[in-house]
Amino acid sequence: MSEERAELSISLDDYDYPLPPGLIAQHPAQRRSASRLLVLERSGPGLEHRTFSDLPHYLRAGDVLVLNETRVLPARLRAQKESGGKVEVLLLEPVALEGEQAWQVLLKPGKAFAEGRTLQLEKDPETGIRCLVRKGQTFIVSFNRAGEELDPTEVRSLAEKIGEIPLPPYISREPQERESSHDSERYQTVYARVPGSSAAPTAGLHLDPEALRQLESAGVEILRLTLHIGLDTFKPLSQEALDSGKLHGERVEVPSETAARLLNARQENRRIIAVGTTTVRALESFADGGFEAPFSQRTHLFIRPPWKFRLVDGLITNFHLPRSSLLMLVSSLTGRERLLATYKEAIEQEYRFFSYGDAMLIL
Repeated sequence: MSEERAELSISLDDYDYPLPPGLIAQHPAQRRSASRLLVLERSGPGLEHRTFSDLPHYLRAGDVLVLNETRVLPARLRAQKESGGKVEVLLLEPVALEGEQAWQVLLKPGKAFAEGRTLQLEKDPETGIRCLVRKGQTFIVSFNRAGEELDPTEVRSLAEKIGEIPLPPYISREPQERESSHDSERYQTVYARVPGSSAAPTAGLHLDPEALRQLESAGVEILRLTLHIGLDTFKPLSQEALDSGKLHGERVEVPSETAARLLNARQENRRIIAVGTTTVRALESFADGGFEAPFSQRTHLFIRPPWKFRLVDGLITNFHLPRSSLLMLVSSLTGRERLLATYKEAIEQEYRFFSYGDAMLIL
């Protein structure tokens, strides 16, 4: 394992900034590449204000652009209690529990749900959900139909048919438009392929097929890996994580071909640019694991200053929540003061923040 982990006392207050609520994007841009792009060159003092369609001007032949192919599962299911009360079920991930084919889920509200109790899906009344274990704020449940347990593939298939895209909690639209049919397309990257994520790798939402074609035509090498994002990415950063230097776990898959091409690019001193903080975490976890390929592990890596990057040279990213691990990750590339000054400029220029917001390019 890497010896570059920071064993420092970090204060969340150092990663706070004031954000006007009106700058939190509630809808995506009309076109993916129409988002604004703030360009920060780490070796220079200035910033540039562009649109995302200008991205090909900043990359050159030989650069490597790495994408996260995870696909958001329509993981929000609507159910009801035996009493008739309504419950939202949010699928997190399959878990093994003493031979049971179980899932870890969030329930809203979850107070009255206890071990042994059952729920019934509203859109598929033949399917029941039984509580096996309550685990803090989450529940371990099993899905069953006609007395037969559903395996993870069957549950994912069920979610694809009747589930809703789980938008982040800061997208606070009116109830009737909380999740629209538009979100089922726009809250996925155009290259999403591997189902299993609880949230979108949002930096990739700005890329459209034309942009990818332009980049490849210009000689940019495009590589793919997978990191399935957990809902913990939206939870407040805990003091336990700060003290331990470890974050919530997420599954990373780096195929052998991608791994070989990454190492070849590194040997040839070509720039490796990650699309999104999830891709950064996947790449640096691969490096932290000794560059073993194929790489398939659950990572708890917490990237924060001073982190010495072993693969990542640049980053395309959105604007992140105050006091978050993602803000710390990005500041590891730019420096904390430089990043907060850049965010101040973005706020003054009224950039749109968070998942459906505008983008930054850091080189």
